[in-house]
Amino acid sequence: MKYMKRRGLKMFAVAALLPMMALAQAPTPASAPQGTKQEVTQFIREFLANVPKNDPAVFQEFFADDVIYTRATGVTVTKADIIKNIDVRAAADPKATYEGVDFLVNDYGDKAVANFVLVMHNIENGNPVKVYYRNTGTFLKRGGKWQAVAWQATKIEEEKKQESLPNTNAGHPKS
Repeated sequence: MKYMKRRGLKMFAVAALLPMMALAQAPTPASAPQGTKQEVTQFIREFLANVPKNDPAVFQEFFADDVIYTRATGVTVTKADIIKNIDVRAAADPKATYEGVDFLVNDYGDKAVANFVLVMHNIENGNPVKVYYRNTGTFLKRGGKWQAVAWQATKIEEEKKQESLPNTNAGHPKS
């Protein structure tokens, strides 16, 4: 009888601890593997570096066919709209270059969400200018390749720039 009570107690303890042990080992976005963060960050940086080439293939590869893109103006566009407007963007800002800073990437297996500051470097009236946008993109890994399926761009107004720039957002790891 004493043996049965001990055995029952042990079984109860194991049954109670198993779910807690499983939860403790489940990955969370904050502890995402560096591989996904590096892959997505590099993918975005390469895209931004290639945007000034105005090559539709660059945009074809980056954006999924079913992407939902909300521009900084609040207008939502499709991939077809993005491709169609490459020349318009190039004519409006022919000397513009782009870089991404302050990356935060959450990994969800074959999905990832990236947030970063896009910095547009340009020349206006012969003077260098920088324009800042806070971007959030949702990526899916399809056929071994990442693609953006959702994108939101928000222009950072001059008076809000200081609190939105790298190393100023408390609680987020910087890269």
